[in-house]
Amino acid sequence: MNPGAVEITWPQLALAASLLLAHGLASLWLGLELGRRVAVAALRTTVQLGLLGLVLVPVFSSNNPLLVAGIAALMLIMAGREVMGRSQRRYRGMLLTSLGAVAVGAACSMAVAMIVVLRVDPWWSPRYLVPLLGMVLGNALTGISLGLDRTLGLLDEGRDQVELRLSRGATWWEAARPVAREAARTGMVPILNSMSVAGLVSIPGMMTGQILGGTAPGLASRYQILVMFLIAGAVAIGTTAGVLGTLRLLFDGQHRLRVERITRG
Repeated sequence: MNPGAVEITWPQLALAASLLLAHGLASLWLGLELGRRVAVAALRTTVQLGLLGLVLVPVFSSNNPLLVAGIAALMLIMAGREVMGRSQRRYRGMLLTSLGAVAVGAACSMAVAMIVVLRVDPWWSPRYLVPLLGMVLGNALTGISLGLDRTLGLLDEGRDQVELRLSRGATWWEAARPVAREAARTGMVPILNSMSVAGLVSIPGMMTGQILGGTAPGLASRYQILVMFLIAGAVAIGTTAGVLGTLRLLFDGQHRLRVERITRG
C-alpha cells in the first residue's frame, strides 16, 4: 500500500519557519549580523521554490519539448552564473567557460541517466529530466566553482613558480599541469566526501523525498545511488573542462602566463 505524501499547507510551512528564529537569536547573541541575510534567504527560498512548483505544473502536463528545453536552458544559465559569482577572482570570458563546464558535465550525466539507465520514452520526459537535472546542477556547480576559484588563486598567488617553469622551457601545459591537478582535486573532493557518508551519516535529499512520498525504500535507495553517480560524473567532467578552459585562456600563443587578465571579483 502506497499512502502517498502527507499534505503540507502554507500555514504549516509558516510554523516550520519559526525554526529560523534560532538563526536570529544566535546572530543577536554572538553579534554575527546575519539577521537580514537569514530573512532574505528564507524569502528567496519560499518565493523561488513556490514559483517553481507552479511553473512545473504546465511543463509536466503539456509534455512539450520546447518548454522542457527552455526550463533546462534557464537552469544551465543560472548555474553558470552562480559558478562565476562564487569565485573571488574573474577574467574576461569566465562566464562562457563556466557555462560550458556546467553544460558539458550535466549533458554527459543526463545522457547516461535518460538514455542508458532509465530509458524513459520520450527521453526528455520532464518528470524525470527536470528534477534530475536540478539535483545534478545544484551539486555540480559547487565542485566546478571550487575548481575554477582554486585555479585562479594558484595562478595569481603562485605565478612565480609557473613562470619559473616556463623560463626553463616548459610549455604552457607543462607549467600549468600542477595547477590543474590541485584545482581539479579541490573541486572533486566534496562530492567524494558526500558519497562516503551517504546512508551512514545522512539520508540524502532525493531518497528522503521519495520515502516521504510513499516510494519503497529499496527503490528510493537505488534512485539516490543513481543521483550520486550522476553528480560525481558531472563534477568530474565539468571541473576538468572548466579548469582546462580557464588555463588555456590565461596563457597566450607564445606560452606566456597572462596573469594581468585576472581581476578581483
